[in-house]
Parts: sequence; C-alpha cells; structure tokens
Amino acid sequence: MSHVSEMWCYHWRWKLQHCLYLFTTYIICMQQGAYGCYDCRIVLTDPSGVFTSPCFPSDYPNSQACKWVIRAPHGFIIQLTFIDFDIEEAPGCIYDSLTLDNGESPMNLCGITAKGLSYNSTGNEMIVSFKSDFSIQKKGFNASYVRIAVSLRNQKVIIPQVPDVDAVSVAETVSLPDLSQFTLCFEATKGSSDDNDDWKVFTYTDALSTEFFSFGKTTKGHFLSISGTQCILENALPRNAEFFTGTFQQLCIVGDSFSGSVGIYAKSTYHIVYCPGIFGKVIPGNGRLVLGSNSNEVSSLNGDIYNFRLWNFTMNVQTLANLSCDVKGNIVDWENEFWSIPTSALKAENNLSCGSYLIPSSAIEPTSCANLGSLCQATVNATTPTPPTVTTNMPDTNRNDKPNNGGMFYRISITVFSSSSNTVSKVHDVVAEWLNRTFQNWNYTVYVVNISIHPGSVKEGVREKRSIKSFEVLALLVYNSTNNINLEEEDIRQKLLSNNGTMEGGYKLQSVEVDPVEKCLAEENPPNYFWPDTRPTVTNFTLCHGSTVQTASRTCYLGLQNYTSYWGQPDLRNCTENAADIANQLLNLTGEGQQLTSDKVNDVVQKLKKIVNDEEIDESLGSTVVTIFSNILTSSDSVLAASCSEALKTIDALALKIQFAGPSMSISTRNLALGVSSINSTSFKGGSFSVSPQNNASDFQIDFDKDQTNALASVVLPPSLLKNLSQDEFEVISRAQFTFFNKNGLFQDAENPGNLTSFVVACSIGNITIQDLQDYVKVTIKHTKIQEYPKPTCVFWDMNKNGGNGGWNPAGCQVDAESSENKTVCLCNHLTHFGVLMDLQRTVTQIDQQNTKVLTFITYIGCGISAIFSAATLLTYIAFEKLRRDYPSKILMNLSTALLFLNLIFLLDGWIASFDIEGLCIAVATLLHFFLLATFTWMGLEAVHMYIALVKVFNTYIRRYILKFCIIGWGLPALVIAIVLASSNTNASHVYGKELYGRDANGQGGDDFCWIKNEVVFYVTCAGYFGIMFLMNVAMFIVVMVQICGRNGKRTNRSLKEEILRNLRSVVSLTFLLGMTWGFAFFAWGPLTLPFLYLFSIFNSLQGLFIFVFHCAMKENVQKQWRRHLCCGRFRLADNSDWSKTATNIIKKSSDNLGKSLSSSSIGSNSTYLTSKSKSTTNTYCKRNSHTDNVF
Repeated sequence: MSHVSEMWCYHWRWKLQHCLYLFTTYIICMQQGAYGCYDCRIVLTDPSGVFTSPCFPSDYPNSQACKWVIRAPHGFIIQLTFIDFDIEEAPGCIYDSLTLDNGESPMNLCGITAKGLSYNSTGNEMIVSFKSDFSIQKKGFNASYVRIAVSLRNQKVIIPQVPDVDAVSVAETVSLPDLSQFTLCFEATKGSSDDNDDWKVFTYTDALSTEFFSFGKTTKGHFLSISGTQCILENALPRNAEFFTGTFQQLCIVGDSFSGSVGIYAKSTYHIVYCPGIFGKVIPGNGRLVLGSNSNEVSSLNGDIYNFRLWNFTMNVQTLANLSCDVKGNIVDWENEFWSIPTSALKAENNLSCGSYLIPSSAIEPTSCANLGSLCQATVNATTPTPPTVTTNMPDTNRNDKPNNGGMFYRISITVFSSSSNTVSKVHDVVAEWLNRTFQNWNYTVYVVNISIHPGSVKEGVREKRSIKSFEVLALLVYNSTNNINLEEEDIRQKLLSNNGTMEGGYKLQSVEVDPVEKCLAEENPPNYFWPDTRPTVTNFTLCHGSTVQTASRTCYLGLQNYTSYWGQPDLRNCTENAADIANQLLNLTGEGQQLTSDKVNDVVQKLKKIVNDEEIDESLGSTVVTIFSNILTSSDSVLAASCSEALKTIDALALKIQFAGPSMSISTRNLALGVSSINSTSFKGGSFSVSPQNNASDFQIDFDKDQTNALASVVLPPSLLKNLSQDEFEVISRAQFTFFNKNGLFQDAENPGNLTSFVVACSIGNITIQDLQDYVKVTIKHTKIQEYPKPTCVFWDMNKNGGNGGWNPAGCQVDAESSENKTVCLCNHLTHFGVLMDLQRTVTQIDQQNTKVLTFITYIGCGISAIFSAATLLTYIAFEKLRRDYPSKILMNLSTALLFLNLIFLLDGWIASFDIEGLCIAVATLLHFFLLATFTWMGLEAVHMYIALVKVFNTYIRRYILKFCIIGWGLPALVIAIVLASSNTNASHVYGKELYGRDANGQGGDDFCWIKNEVVFYVTCAGYFGIMFLMNVAMFIVVMVQICGRNGKRTNRSLKEEILRNLRSVVSLTFLLGMTWGFAFFAWGPLTLPFLYLFSIFNSLQGLFIFVFHCAMKENVQKQWRRHLCCGRFRLADNSDWSKTATNIIKKSSDNLGKSLSSSSIGSNSTYLTSKSKSTTNTYCKRNSHTDNVF
C-alpha cells in the first residue's frame, strides 16, 4: 500500500510540475503578446490620423499605461472623434479609464458613452491617456483626430464671385487713415480654367460707393487705380500672360503720390512705373475695403488670396526683399481681428507661406535626452535671401557716386516770353507739352509732375508797345535713380536750352535755372529724438526715448506751392506715457506669435516696473499687467533668466498696490493668477486660498475660503498667524496676497538647477515678514508630473540667495504625511515676501517705522550741521593766510572741502531726484559717489601724513608734497569713477540711477534717491574701497597713538590726570579726523544692526562738526587769529601785543621748519610742532607757554 501510495504521489507530483511549467509559459507568452501588439506612448503631429487602444479590435491587455500626445502648430486646435469606444464601466471610472486633457481640465471616460462623440482642445495640444487594471478587458477604442485652423495665418480666403453676397471685407472696427503713401503686399492664385482678363483683386470705396483704390487687370494689362486715375503696370507685370497661377504668387505694390510713382515687387524683381496722374492725390480714409470687385460690371479674381497686409508708408527694395511673416501691417494685417470673413470663404491649407506647421512624426515619446543620444541636438540652417533685381529703362553709362534710395526732385524755374497775347492757361499747355516732348526718349527717365505759371513783367524798352510779355514757369521734375545713376542739374539745364527752338506758339526761353529740392535738414525735435537729413517724401523711423521696442516716425514733405521740403510733425503716438496705453502696447508686443528675445523681455519688465511703481493701479490696469507677465512666461528659461528677479519683485509690488472694491479680487490668465483679499487684523480667524482649472476655459479659477477638491494649489492660513506681530505691524496689515505660477521660468536657481515637479504658489501678508509661527501654514501643490517614487522637498523662494537673484531654500518647511504621487503637502512656519531695502548687507533689515523716521531725521539734521561747520573750517583757513602755511592745515582744508560737498549733495539728492530727469539723476549720483570716495581718500592721506610726521621725523623730504597728495586725493576717486562709467558700455543708467527707499510696511511711501544701482559697483567701490582705507587708518591710528603716548610719558610737568585727559582728547580728535566712526557700518549685522545704525548716523553725519571743534576751534593759533580779526572790545587781541607777536613768530618759524622736515601734525586740542630738534624754536615755544600747558 505504501508503495502504491508513493507511486501515486510521484505521478501527481510529476503532473503538477508540468502544469506549473505550462502555466508559467502561458503567462509569459500572454504578457509578451500583450505588450508586443502595440506601442502606446506616442507623439502625433500629422495634420490628421487614427490611433487605437492596444490590440484593438481585440481586447486590450491588463495593466496598461498609455499616453498619446496630439500636437498641432500655434493657430490650430485639435478635434478628436471616437469611432468606436468600449472600456470597462465603473462609477467614477475607477478601474479602466481613458483620460482626455483638452487644455482646460482632464475628463475621465469609460463604458460606451463616448462612441461617436467629438471633443475639441482649447489650445494646440491634446493629451489622451489610457489605463487598465489587472482584470476584465474590453475591446477599447478607435479614435481619429484632425487639426482645425483658428488663426487666419493658417487659412486662405476664397475670393467671393458675387458682390455683397458673403463679402470679405476689413472689419468695421478697423479705421483706415488717409493714404498719400502706402505699401501693399498679398499672395493670390488664379484658376487655370479661367480665361477672363477683366477682374479685380480688391476694391476700396467711400460711403457713397465711389471707388478710390483698386487693383486688377483689363485687356490693357494689370492696373492700379488711385482716386480715379488708372495706372497701367505694363513694364512691371505681363500684359498678355498671367502673373497669378494655380500656386500662390506674392505681389507688393508701393505707391507714392509725392513722386507720382508706383513700385512693383514680384518674383524678387523691383520695377518702377511713373504715373503722373496720381501726383498729389490722397486716398481718403474711413472707407470700405473688400476683396474682389464691388460691382457687377467687373468680376472678381477667380482664385484665392492670402496674407493681405497694408502699411501707410513706402518700403524700399531691400526691405521688401527681406519682408518676413513677422512684419505686421500697421493698417491692415492678416489676423482675425482685422477682417470680417464668412466661414464659407475660409479654407485651411498646409502649404501656406506664413502658416504654422510641425514636421509630421509619430515617434515613441522619450523620457529623457539620454534615450535619444545625438538626436537631442537640433540643427538650424540659415539661408540668405536672394538679392532682388531692379530693372529700369535707363542705360548704365553714367557714374554712380551718389547712392539713392528713391526719387530725386528738381525745381525748374523758366522765364519765357512771347510777342503775342496769350492767356495763362494757353501758356501752361504750350510749356507742358514742350517739357514732356523735351524729356521724352531721354537717357534718363524723368517726369514733369507739376507746372505753375505766373505772368512776369513787361520787358524794358518796349513798355510803350506792350507787345512782348514774359511768364515765370515753375515746374517739378522727378527722377528715380534706381541704379544709383546720377543726374546733374547742368544736364537738365542744357537739355532744356538745346530744345529752345522747339517750343511752339512763338515762345522763347529767356532764362533757365535748375536746383535740386533740398533735403529736410537733421534736427532734434522734440528733445531726445534725432532725425537725420532726409529726402522729400521719405518717412524716417527712430526708437522712442528710453525704449528698444516702440518707434516714432517723421516724414519729410514736399510743398507743392514753391517745391520746397519741410518736416512734418513727429508722430509720437507709440511713445505715449499714458500707463494704460503703454500697457496695451506691451500686451500687443508680447501677444501670441511674437518672438521675444532676452533684451525685449527685459525692456518690457522695466516698463512694467515703472508703471507699477509710479502709477495708481486699478483692476483694469492690473489685469493688463498680469496678462503681459503671463505672455512673458511662455518664453524659454534662457530668455527669462536676465529679468526673472525684477519680474518677481514687480509682480509682488503689483499685488501690494492694486486697488480693488469689495472683500477680494482675482485676476486669472493662462500662466499666472493673482488674488488679493482684505484682512481685518483684529478679527482674523484664519483663511485659505485655492487655484483650480475652469471648465471650458484656459484660465484658472481662484477661490477664497473654499475647499476645492480638484485644486492645483492651495494655502491654508492658521488663526494664530498674526499673534507674534508688533503693534505697528499689526496696525498696518490690510491685505493678503496670493500668486500662482503655471510656468516656472521666473524661478531659476543657479546653485540648484534641478527641475521642479510642481506648480509654484506664493503667499504674503502685506509687506511684512512672518516667521516662527506657532501653527504651520499648510501649502498643497499638485505635481506637474506623476511621481512614481516621490521624494519631494518643500522649498520657498529666498530672494537673498545667489547675490540677490534668489534661490530655493528649504528652511522652515517640511513635507506632510498627506503627500502622494500626485501632490505634495508642505507645512511651513513662515510666509515670505519679495522686498529689498538698501543697506550694507543689501538684505531686508527689520527696522520699524518709528526708528526709520528717527534715523532719517538724525541724518538730515546732522548733514546740515556738518555742512555748515565744514564750510566754517574751510573759510577760517582760507581767510587767515598764517593758518594755512603748514601741511596739516592744507590737508585739513582738502578734507573739509570733500566733506562739505558730500553733505551738500546728499541733502539735495532727494530734491533733485523728484524732477525725474534721468541724466540729472545720474550726474548727481556720480558726484555723490565721487565726493564719498574723495572723503575716504583724504582721511587716509591724513593718516599717511601723521605717520611720516611722527614716525619718520628725521631726514624726510618730499618735493611738491601737497601737489602729490592732491593728485592722489582727488585723482584716485576720479579714476575709480571713470573706470565705473567706462565699464557701463556708455549706458550709465545701469550703474547709477533713481531708486525708491524707505517704504512703509504696506509698500507705500518712500523717497526717490539718486545712488548706485549696481551691487558689484557698490561692494567694490564703496564697501571695499573704504575697507582698505579703514584698515590703513586703524594701523596708522595705533602707531600715532603709541608715538604720542611715548613722547608725552617723558614730560614731567603734568599730572597723571592731565596726561590721561590729554591723551583722551587726542584719541577723540584722531577718531573723527581719520574717519574711524565709518567703521560702524561693518558691525551693523544681526541683533546689533539698530544700535550701530544709530551710532553710524550720529557720528558720521556730524563729522564736519567734530573736525571743526577739535581741529579748528580748539587750536590756539586759530583762536588768536579770530580774536585779532573778528573780536572787538576787551576780547580783541591787539596787533602789537607781545603775545600775538610771539605766537606769530612761533607759527612762522615752526611752519618753515616743518615745511622742510615734514614733522608738523595737528593732534588733540592744539597744534603740536615736533621739529627736527630746532632748539631755539622749542625753547621759545616752551618758555612762552609754560603756564598754559600747550606742549606735551
């Protein structure tokens, strides 16, 4: 039995083992079959196509994660249609599902409900995701897609053949101005089966249907009609052959009524046709422009038209040759807002010259560049356009030393006389016919476009007979030298004189004068707008002052009365300073389809910064500014890098300044959302803010104090948020600001370049810093990509990192356990705001409003007092010649001069900045910088002189000592300023300019001040420069004090107390003379900031006063000069007094000796003269002052 049992067990064990092998093989094969039947992570860029779920129409496999990205160019949307649809059905599609992201909000589909339905994207991209679980399979889906053009750039227009039926016209909102010059470009096709030679491409009429402007073809050839004059373009376009064919041909027409010429640019060739009938004629404005014909008498071109653009100025050949799709017509452009077009006339095509197209591809979506290898590198081939060919009927036989860019005008003055009596009109006809006949078939193509006749005086000697009459003829001759062939005035004159005998009616020439019409001379009007020498009828363009984008224009006109040129008024409409207008211009500049460079973005940000700082911001203007920032955010990181820091500060300042009514307001755009909510600080009980996608819209929905289950980001503020604030901060709080960024281009961390995996949300309360909270602020942010193995780090943007450029900082934030692969929940104990105050640290300094006012008061009062006493010191030494004979006095005069101007310019700086004159502000900032460096330098030279005088006393002689000191004291600062200005690349506004200082907690108030804007310049030339001087002065101070104490210790005629007091006075006087108090700036850090700021402000603003007291008022020889010349009565010191004479002799002798030995030094309360052991001088001095203790 046991043997049978063993056999039975072995038998079934063998079968079970084989079954297991078979089952494993089946699973492997099934999985390989499932995954092998379809690759379902694909990017689709074809204009149309079909895709299906894996293995369709068989059941889709288990555990699938597919994604199709359907992408179209800008100007298209995508329409997706499900031909078949069957996915496992469940509540909420929690098992198998298809997720459709149309650019607004993802939607989940399952079951069979989507079969036969179509879905449209809101933008040019649609993402279809499909997932299946481990059980229950269905057939799946079969979907087709097609791109649909929504931008006119991607569509042509079928020209209507029946007038006023489905007419294509310029929109009523577009107002056409009067046109005396124009450039018109369009592309058109013509049906190959149409033999009609009588058609029009477009027609422009007034309110009474009178035609003023059209282009078409008759049996005579192609024509351009202007104000009733039809110009046949026989030399420019073929007469018998068709110019327009089955493919699009571009045609540009340039009209100029000043010269009576029409330029035709086609197939890279430029022709000029003269049409004197259009001379001086203007196409009136406010009419109606339609494509095709507007009457039944003439048919419309049987074809299509595309890219119709119109400008109100003429373009030259080179401009037309390089004309790109990005050059928009300033009157009419090929954009939807310019046209009224019925849907039946629109047709999208893939081969339009200015359309947006992607290279069709169906490739597996890469996860990184590493998977692509060298394919990640793009190659750009630049092509140079073929230069145009200019044709003319002029022979190329003359010199070409005068290049020309258009028509040349000559003023012809002729006097004719006749013995017969004729009217002015008769003379006009005769002379006009003679002039045309004279210039016909000449080597030069010229045309007489205007003639005026004035009766002249009766010829002398025959006054009684009155039979010979003269007439003054004034004519305007136009010559277009397209091949740079010059025509001299003398050639015209000789041509007229040689044909004198051909004039009919008995008329003879009496005199002929030919002069070229003068150019409009170069001038500046208004200030900062320079216009060069300009030919008549030419329009010049220049950049608006302070802009790299907006342009101003001015035309040189030709007067038809006396044929002279004159400037028209400058057109500065694009340079308007109205904030709303500027914002609208910037909005157009940054709109969809615009290519933004780093310089353009920086220029836009600077203009927005000026608007936000200087203007009152209402909701309308604020909405425009936010939209502009949203447009900017579509640019690449490299384009945004240079201006991202300023952009963030400006967005934060906008949130602080925007005015709104009600409890809250929000502005939502495609890439940026801004919300502001009022806060009552006394009754604050917490709050929340959330951003979620809107249904059927590309913008976001902002909610306050509402929980959104599908929020992209949310911030929950705890009730204890305001508990740790000071009373001043508590009182000024009035609002909370929230900002949401859909794009992360403004957050570029140089130290941590890792990619963000989430959106960015910012929150701040007023303009204060909130930190060390008792309860956490809860910030929830959705990931932009699903993180299969999430290891998130909560960070905030710290503006103080990377030299003020900002960077990510994880301090004070932690990841909450609620985080998942789709979102991260952060708990932070602080809120941040974007703001920078100016100090040595160049960081935000916590100074309350009261201390700020006190420091400002001390600074201005101290600087005023210092300026007065610096002037008093300087005047004292200038007025009394005996005082300035020694070197210390001369050095002191230079130091006082630098201090005087430093204080005066500082006091006037804020007032000058209020004038808002950039050049003046730069000059004041430069002078303030110069005198600050000069003050530092002269304090250093004081220390150098004391070292030479007290340490190197003997055998030291330097020629032209003071001259060399002056060269260093004034020349070194000037050299530093010159280097700074030279390094700014002729744009000093990058270094010096106006900044706003002293804002309150709400970001309001503050004063403009002209000072250094560049941080590198500040640190190197101010902090670094003074640091060197400070270290040198400290060393000299120690050496000098050691010398003084050593010398004084050898004297026995004073008590210890007297010695201590005397040394203390020396220390104090040297401290202010050498500027030791400026070193307080290096200690204003951390908790010591406020005390040292007070010390710094008090002692440095009063430095001029202290120098006056210790080095002027307390000097004995100064007191004697004051008493001799300024006092009266018993205080006056007589000129013949023994004391005065002795003191004068001492000063003179000591000065002479010190001038040779460099041993003079002003220290303490008096001048102590340490001579080269000049015994007689020392004895006299000691003897005379034995009772006054004036010698150490």
